Amino acid sequence: MAKEREFDVIIWGASGFTGRLVAEYLISKYDDEDLKWAMAGRNQQKLEEVRSSISGDRIPIIIADSMDSASLDAMTSRAKVICTTVGPYAKYGSKLVTSCIAHKTDYCDLTGEVQWMRKMIDQHHDQAKASGTRIVHTCGFDSVPSDMGVYFLQREINKDKGAYAEHIKMRVKAMKGGMSGGTYASLSYVMEEAAKDRSIYKTLFDPYGLNPNDGKRGEDKPDLAKVVYEKESKSWLAPFIMAGINTKVVRRSHALSGYPYGPSFKYDEAMMTGGGFSGRAKGLVTAGAMGIMMAGKPGSLLKKVTDKVLPGPGEGPNKQERENGFYNLKLFATMPDGTLVQGKVTGDKDPGYGSTSKMLGEAAVCLAKDRDQCPDVAGMLTPSTAMGDTYLDRLVNNAGLTFDYHK
Repeated sequence: MAKEREFDVIIWGASGFTGRLVAEYLISKYDDEDLKWAMAGRNQQKLEEVRSSISGDRIPIIIADSMDSASLDAMTSRAKVICTTVGPYAKYGSKLVTSCIAHKTDYCDLTGEVQWMRKMIDQHHDQAKASGTRIVHTCGFDSVPSDMGVYFLQREINKDKGAYAEHIKMRVKAMKGGMSGGTYASLSYVMEEAAKDRSIYKTLFDPYGLNPNDGKRGEDKPDLAKVVYEKESKSWLAPFIMAGINTKVVRRSHALSGYPYGPSFKYDEAMMTGGGFSGRAKGLVTAGAMGIMMAGKPGSLLKKVTDKVLPGPGEGPNKQERENGFYNLKLFATMPDGTLVQGKVTGDKDPGYGSTSKMLGEAAVCLAKDRDQCPDVAGMLTPSTAMGDTYLDRLVNNAGLTFDYHK
């Protein structure tokens, strides 16, 4: 039964860089529609400045604080869905999740923080499931294209062949867009927490680190960590920095769905860097840059240098750069009989901000307005398990994504 609330959606962190983009998206896409939403944060002046720049004074403002449970309760009780862009989530997100579950308010975010997601799953999945609350992490570039891409491709393969692929490989063929400052801040905080608690590394490097604790384990290997040549894609491959979260989300989706693709289903991700000598050289440069970024220990000189080079929280590409960005992801699926089929996922804006803000905005609207069309599930969910075909349609019709299946 739909909840009667003052607002359909509250954007938490609307004065931040990404939060503002989500607010701008809702204004541009749903200004003339029956969507009741508000902007929230802890700084009244900043929120008013954002509101003035995008909508005059029409959008309500709510003040709360990530560390103040009472203020969060007052906010979450007013909405059907809380859409949050406030990270690092391990630092600022736990009380909000607790409040949403207490008030049976659905929730979506952009986190890629595996260790925090594992903690939230362990602490709250059963409670959220019992209360009928949907907590949906990773509703941005990590991990919507991967999670919904696999969901789409397996759906189309099954329609066409009456079976599912037993192995899917996602390959980043092309991508234009700088790293999000928020993403880098979250990665840095993950490493900071891991330096204090070595057990976190177990979750980070476990291919099934987000699966239910009593779930099945398959044959997936750790994410690619070196440069290799792949015949299927006819390209050298380099490690993909988002693979560590995306692959775990896809596997959690499979587990939560009851393992429809079979107990031996495998999934992995990597970046295509091209063929020949130049492709190998590009792969080595890509892998080296990623290694340098991840090797910097908290407080080290290397970390300080990296912090100066990469964007900080709230920093990101300008509008022209966001508009000119894109991504093209190839999917290679192997059937049980060994035949190969392919798929593709594309986005029409830079992945970290332009496309991410649209994916998150549509996730929030989908959770708020389409409950009767979404799967009848609750708990700590993934985009595909929480919203399924309904969200897929929204991504295609509204958010500039395409999903293709090549028979």
